[in-house]
Amino acid sequence: MKPFSFVHVSDLHLGYTQYNLDVRRQDFSNVFREVVDKTLKLKPDFMIVAGDLFHHARPSNVTLETAITNFRRLREAGIIVLAVDGGHDTAPNVVTGTILNPLDSAGLIYYLPRHEGACWRNASCYVYGVPNFRTRQRTEEQLPRFLEQQKPSPTPSLFNIFVFHMALDLPYITPPYVEAEASPEMIPEGFNYFATGHVHKPSSGKFKNGLLVYNGCTETVSYEDAEIKKGFYHVEVNEKGVPNLNRIRLEKPRRFVILKRNFSNVSPAKITETAAELVKEADQEGVVIIPVLEGVLPAEANRSEVDIMQIRNAAKKALLVRPISRLREIDVSEEVVRSIFEGELKDLKTKAFEYFLQIFSERHSGEEAEKISRLAVNILEPLVRKDEDKVREELETFLHES
Repeated sequence: MKPFSFVHVSDLHLGYTQYNLDVRRQDFSNVFREVVDKTLKLKPDFMIVAGDLFHHARPSNVTLETAITNFRRLREAGIIVLAVDGGHDTAPNVVTGTILNPLDSAGLIYYLPRHEGACWRNASCYVYGVPNFRTRQRTEEQLPRFLEQQKPSPTPSLFNIFVFHMALDLPYITPPYVEAEASPEMIPEGFNYFATGHVHKPSSGKFKNGLLVYNGCTETVSYEDAEIKKGFYHVEVNEKGVPNLNRIRLEKPRRFVILKRNFSNVSPAKITETAAELVKEADQEGVVIIPVLEGVLPAEANRSEVDIMQIRNAAKKALLVRPISRLREIDVSEEVVRSIFEGELKDLKTKAFEYFLQIFSERHSGEEAEKISRLAVNILEPLVRKDEDKVREELETFLHES
């Protein structure tokens, strides 16, 4: 086998105007430009984009221009871009489809699932890619069908790569805030390298006689990603078909400072004062500061008594201070939770409603607690599906009725 190399990147989220700041959209573009700059210096045979190239299924013109300009640079250097879609850059309907289709038609990328056999190959390797199906239920229904219609055909004499964008149901892979979309058994055998995305923390490990590699995100999409060192993989494959992973560090991602503090039994006034002091100490030019306020407030104290605006205004140099309040007004005892969830088996929504009602009844009248509890139950499912429109609709209806 002739030695070769490739770049594996994912979760670029181009066009994400985080915190409604256009400068954050520009940050994601700057990072993508750095990825391309470093790729051009590495001179790989090809690049793999394992999903979530864009943050929205219909990116703005300025975001499209950023993508087109940089993909053109790669094309002019003879570096082909092999891509699959993620949940963000594919619309949830068959008619609209993915924004990767027109980029493929323009010859800027090679969208693997669109082509016959869902594959690309050269003298040294075979690359096969599947689309993203957005939810676990749809993945379990449609992935086997796709694999049957576009049968993967890895060749033992080549280096075989399987490209997908989903979290596998593996305890060492799936973080608590990411729902697994597929079981490992659904992924076919015979591949040497499984290039994937969706999980924002980079990792690599043995899988089905090959290597399972999550690249991670290239910019901070959520504050949970803030402390992850951003980068991408440059994979060099020798004449024996053995891959060597090199992590290429990115310098452009904006710096986040996470200030996590437990304020149990601390008064709202003291929480405000302490959090503001922490923000002042962390204040640096251009950083994003995220104070995470945790704990259980004293009896009769209210979350609204914490002066979030004062905490936000404590910094003078930072790009933004974005407090996250996880403060609880009461501590629900384990006995209460156990009595609800370990009692007679009921429908899960009924159990959830009873759980919320138990909590909200401590602070609100019976009718109001019931309305809020019903809202909480109604938005659980769309939140899991990441159906922002449905969540917004439920909230607007609730506010209107209130």
